[in-house]
Parts: sequence; C-alpha cells; structure tokens
Amino acid sequence: MANILLSSERNSYSTDRPYTPLNAPELQDIISHINEEHIDELLGFLQVFTPISTAELNNIEVRLTTVYAEGIDIQVQPKNVEYQSIMAQNQFEQSQTFFIAFADSITHPDELQVQYIALKQKADKKLGKKTIKLTKQVFDVQDSYRVSKNMLRLQLSMPIPSNASKVERAASVPTNEAGYAYLFDLDHNALTQEATADTTDSSEENNLRPARSHCYYTLRKAWQTSTDMQALVDVFLHGDTPGGSWAQSLQSGDTVVTKREFPEKTEHLRDGQALLIADETSMPTVARLLELWKNPKPPLVVCVTQHIADQRYFDAVKMRSSLDGIDNDNSDTDSDCNTESRKDDHFTVLPIVTNQANSGAELATLIDSQLADYLTHKSLQIDKVWGALEANTAKALRPLLKDRLALSRTDVVVKVYWRHD
Repeated sequence: MANILLSSERNSYSTDRPYTPLNAPELQDIISHINEEHIDELLGFLQVFTPISTAELNNIEVRLTTVYAEGIDIQVQPKNVEYQSIMAQNQFEQSQTFFIAFADSITHPDELQVQYIALKQKADKKLGKKTIKLTKQVFDVQDSYRVSKNMLRLQLSMPIPSNASKVERAASVPTNEAGYAYLFDLDHNALTQEATADTTDSSEENNLRPARSHCYYTLRKAWQTSTDMQALVDVFLHGDTPGGSWAQSLQSGDTVVTKREFPEKTEHLRDGQALLIADETSMPTVARLLELWKNPKPPLVVCVTQHIADQRYFDAVKMRSSLDGIDNDNSDTDSDCNTESRKDDHFTVLPIVTNQANSGAELATLIDSQLADYLTHKSLQIDKVWGALEANTAKALRPLLKDRLALSRTDVVVKVYWRHD
C-alpha cells in the first residue's frame, strides 16, 4: 500500500521557513477560483514538484490555502475514511501542506498570474501535456457573418512566411485541436479606432475603450492554404457586452491581436459514453470536438440556448468517427476534407431552450432534471462528461452530475466560460 502522505520527517516541502504572506482583499477570490476551477493544475504541481506519486493523486483532496511572495501552499488530505484510517495506523498526518516555490518572488496579486502560469508550463512540460502559450499572434479580418440568430462568425487569416518549415507552419495555428482558445486583445482595436476617429471630445474617445481589455474565444476551425492560415472564430452576441461589441465593430481589412493561447482538456473523452454540455459560448468548442471525435461511441450533447433559433448551430456539424481508422492528429490536409463530407453525424442533441439569460444555479437544476428524464427513458449510462457554462451554473452543476452519474472528479469536467456580472 502506497503512503498517500509523507511523515513530517520526510516532508521537506512543508512551510517551515518564514515566507512573506501577501495581504490583499482580492487574494481570497483568486484562491477560491483556483480551488473551484483548477484542481487538476494543483494536482499536476504536486506530481511534478513533490514526492507524491501519480497513483497517490487519485486518493487525496487538495486545495490552495495561501499565497506568499515566494510561492504557494497546497494542502493535501486523504480522500476517504479508508485511507485516513490507513495513515492513522502508520502515524502519518491527516493533512499536510506542501510549499511550491515561484521562479521569481512577487509583491502584488497582479503578478501572481505570471508566476502561476510559469509553474503550470513547467509542470505540463514534465508531464508531457499541452500547455498555455504566451504568444502574440496577428490575424487579418477577412469577413464576418451570422451562422445562427445570435452567433457571429469571424473569418480570419494569417500569412505564412515562404521560408517557414513544415513544423513552423503546423505550430502557427492548430488545425486539429478542439477547444483551443485565444485571448483576444480588445484594446488593440479600440486604440486603432481612436487613432482614426475624427473627434476632439476626450469623453467620446474614452467611450471607444471596452469595459474589458481582453476576452477568450475558441478557435472554431482552422486550415492551411498554400499561402496562409485560415481561421474561424464564432462569437455569441448576448446583450451589450465588450466582446460582442468588439466583434460586431470589426471590418474586413482590420487586424486582431491575440496575447495568449490555451488548449482545452478533453483527453478523457476518448473512451466510454460521453456527455457534452454546451451553452451558446461553448457551442463552438463542442462543434469542433465533434468534428475531431476520437471515440467509437457517439456522444449525447445537451445544448442550452436562450433562443430556439440558435439550436440550429449544430445542423451543419458532421461528426467524424474513430471507426474509420483516420487519425486527425497526423493529418496535414484541410480538416474540412475529413469532416463535412462524412455521413456519420449520428450524435444526439438534447435541446434546452430557456427564453432567458443562461446563468445561475436554477439552470444547473434544470439541466440535471432534463438529463435525468432522458437517461431514464433511454437507459443510457454516462461514463465521461465535458461541459462549459456560466460560472455559477458550472459550480452548481458539478456536484449534481457527480452524484447522479456516480463519476469521479476527473471524469466530470465542467468549465467556466463566462461570468454573469
């Protein structure tokens, strides 16, 4: 039996030095967010930076407790009574705290993100995982048009240098990844508009600045031509939002700038019966996931929209099947050739139309209830879940799904894609 936690004599990672606590009111919200949304990353830190083994990770609960100028504290305790009893018999502590050091010390919470990302990049590299890229990319806007009632599609392009190698071309924009997100710099376009605006009113100039300086949007699809990379980005227009206003203001010939790239975690969906849950903000991720599907079993898709007309978004999506023996990871061709011409689009969509903004715990209860009715009538057993919703909805839905489907936290991935302000 593996020792889930280390004895105090063996734990050289505990907080036994006078580290410098950061005292800022926003820190508690940051810590709570990481504990709610980024447990997998904390587990990765423990696996890479401490002696805790991969096998032991499945039997512990973890949480971030403290942020210091020099690093972070992660508290670890046994997951259940059985393992607590084992450790008590072996005179191990019921919980322990591991200190993970930053590469560089910080003095303010605003600096935490840079050091946290650096830890994640180092851990992901050692674990062989895809990770965040702090890369600036510049795209040209080719066109924009509606693909459903409230979904605006941006068609973008990026020139490829004639001397670029095959590896460099493939790395510039990923053509075979689902849920690959770009952090778009909204201020870039606001500053461009300010520079070209014919106005002497400083208040009018300030009105051009978005309330948020950046937004994440998923890469809906990308493909390579002989001269450039083509990309589609779908933006859901829901009210007067910074991202929606930015997308609608773009004209052919404009440039858009991205500051960061983030790969979605969907590897757990490669086997078993999958359930995908999307609202309007995450439908592009699910659509691309279906086109690149690697699981022999077609998924059940729960699609939540405010308007019934937006349910049409999936009508043109063709699901590829791993039964055909095609491995998209090794394909250098335009992904359209492998998806839209296929006929195996037999995924099932369970539509939920709310006629109101899709957020809050009440929506989580509605999704759980509708899913329960469907599973009862279809006698379907769900093995894996991926979904992305509003923050309060995601938080409320996770425990409901775990209880209903009797699945572990690693098999129920429900992400936060937006927050209802």
